[in-house]
Amino acid sequence: MLETKNLTLHYGGSQILYGIDMQAETGKITCVMGTNGVGKTSLLKALSGTHHRSGGEVVLNGESLAKPAAHQLAHKGVGYVPQGRMIFPLLTVRENMETAYACLPRGEHMIPDEIYELFPVLKEMQHRRGGDLSGGQQQQLAIARAMITKPKLLLLDEPTEGIQPNIIQQIGRVIEYLRDQNTMAIVLVEQFFSFAYGLADSFYVLNQGRVTLSGAKADVAEDKLLAAVSV
Repeated sequence: MLETKNLTLHYGGSQILYGIDMQAETGKITCVMGTNGVGKTSLLKALSGTHHRSGGEVVLNGESLAKPAAHQLAHKGVGYVPQGRMIFPLLTVRENMETAYACLPRGEHMIPDEIYELFPVLKEMQHRRGGDLSGGQQQQLAIARAMITKPKLLLLDEPTEGIQPNIIQQIGRVIEYLRDQNTMAIVLVEQFFSFAYGLADSFYVLNQGRVTLSGAKADVAEDKLLAAVSV
């Protein structure tokens, strides 16, 4: 389970996040929504350690995390699939996935069968360079790489962006599969409303770096959520 308390973040002298309190339960999908520029990606950067938060507390499975670097958080079980995917274009598909081994004991340096079961295209293309893959295939690769680290917390930043509809459906099924394994908390940043609404167990809506609406799916009316997201 992830919990943040009064989390703040600055870029230089500009404050981006203001007192974010949120929870993401293991075995649940927590969706962070809002228009462009409201702080969604900044929140994931703070949680992943790719940009240090300015203040507040982050607790993962009962452990209060100071302000470690991104690779240290990865070792603690934080998996991050950033916007834009950030795969290594000159490495093969297999080599890209093998970079996840850095977070694992030597005896666990292997690609699980479930990766190829969930993403058959990665097995077919495992010897091709990452940069030769389509956007949708790169997104699958980025998610697979994060899965190999065996995360306790999986952060997904707009996984549907620029992806063809059939791949979006597949990614949705994979996210549901990961939720149902009940081994990780999933935080999904997403602007594709129907995709997010169909998957999420709970919502946080950001506006100008503040939470303006939050709640479990059962407690938040769809029209009210849509109106909040559109502000």
